[in-house]
Amino acid sequence: METADVITPLVDDPYTFGRIAAANAVSDVYAMGARPVTAMNLVFFPACALPGEVLQQIMAGGRSILQEAGVCLVGGHTVEDDELKYGLSVTGLIAPGAIIRNSTSRPGDVLILTKPLGSGVISTAIKGDMASAAVIAEAVAWMTTLNRAAAELMAECHASAATDVTGFGLIGHAAEMAQGAGVTLHIDLAAVPLMNGVPELVADGMLPAGCYRNRDHYLPMLSGKYRDSDALLPLFDPQTSGGLLIALAPEAADIFLTSAEGRGIFARRIGGVVPLQTATIEVH
Repeated sequence: METADVITPLVDDPYTFGRIAAANAVSDVYAMGARPVTAMNLVFFPACALPGEVLQQIMAGGRSILQEAGVCLVGGHTVEDDELKYGLSVTGLIAPGAIIRNSTSRPGDVLILTKPLGSGVISTAIKGDMASAAVIAEAVAWMTTLNRAAAELMAECHASAATDVTGFGLIGHAAEMAQGAGVTLHIDLAAVPLMNGVPELVADGMLPAGCYRNRDHYLPMLSGKYRDSDALLPLFDPQTSGGLLIALAPEAADIFLTSAEGRGIFARRIGGVVPLQTATIEVH
């Protein structure tokens, strides 16, 4: 399988930006249960505005994540552009019959999320100089954490379906899963994990434009008592290098959660799959 992803900087440090971009790019491969094997750099660089050392640090950060993932960097392409952007095209391997798709969840499945939400909110706060060093450090740690271990475990547990949570937010990617399978996803709002500092930053208005766009688009698909509540905003937050949203049979979900705890993999049960209702997503 082939995938590609390019992002603009979320942090000031170029090496860290490169690590985040690389982790984000390989995530699509992990979300399908595949193993990434090769990658090519995709760079858009304002050479007139930034020194070459910045580009070197970005690419060094990307290489460090690829080495961690066991991925071979085989080349790439650089374009001079007015805005800095970096990402990778990634090739992954998996037997066709072993692909974990995002459209095959089943009523009765349990929903598990493998990273907390909030990277979009925190990235906006960084730009506004409103995020503390501790909040930034935690967000960077999550965004540079590979989904590799969680993907390997979900394959062992025979996941029904999975997707990674990225630009469309938790609600957007959950809606895609639900519509593809012809089911409704039930989400327990109180069970959805958030990064530290996110509720306070949301209250201060540190919301990216993408959060509002996601809400405007996906809100008509929602039902539940929190439908019109600001408490729902983090669920629309566009994520960078977010976690996996996984649907598993109840017994498999119990095994996944127990094994995840033993292996040091973050995992939270956030809801379940029910037969198709009036709404695509029900939040309670």
